[in-house]
Amino acid sequence: MSEQTPAGAVGLDSELEDFAQQIADQVESFLLALRAIARGDATGGQAVSLLLLEVSQVLLAGGRLGVHTDFLPADEYEPDAGPDPDLDAMRLRLAVLLEGIDVYTEVFDPYVDPPEVLTSLLSDDLTSIAAALAHGLRHFRAGRVSEALWWWQFSYMSAWGSEASGVLRALQSVVSHDRFDADFEGEQDRVEAADEMLEAVNP
Repeated sequence: MSEQTPAGAVGLDSELEDFAQQIADQVESFLLALRAIARGDATGGQAVSLLLLEVSQVLLAGGRLGVHTDFLPADEYEPDAGPDPDLDAMRLRLAVLLEGIDVYTEVFDPYVDPPEVLTSLLSDDLTSIAAALAHGLRHFRAGRVSEALWWWQFSYMSAWGSEASGVLRALQSVVSHDRFDADFEGEQDRVEAADEMLEAVNP
């Protein structure tokens, strides 16, 4: 986690500095967790549960950005944040880890009539979210705090917010199916066992 407020935060009021630091901490936590999961530190159902938790947490940060008044960058044009990180290897590892559930469908905009249904990949969307968040984090670490806040807010509203929402729904669906389908199968097994007992008693 970041422990010091970047020099570029000077000039911002203390409340906004604290807000920026909290968002940066949540972003950094998400990126670290996603890399760890992609490395295989968690597998199977545990990986899905952790991804559900991490995406939920970063969406909370996005929600806080979304309801805030618009941030204005310090410069008219976005400063160079440096080269984008190569996340392709992580994307490929996530695709292997999520094999069987990677492809999902979602409604792109629930207010469009008729609704537009899209097919996407969890691994692609998670990587896209990570790239957007990492871009803002580079601004933050370089001391361009207002630029970081502007970028995180803008990209949340235009891209990674909807991507994360779709991923969250898909992961929650996987967890729900795993839980309730298992309960249903267990109940069916008990019903079948009871029927067999009744047939044995009343041939």
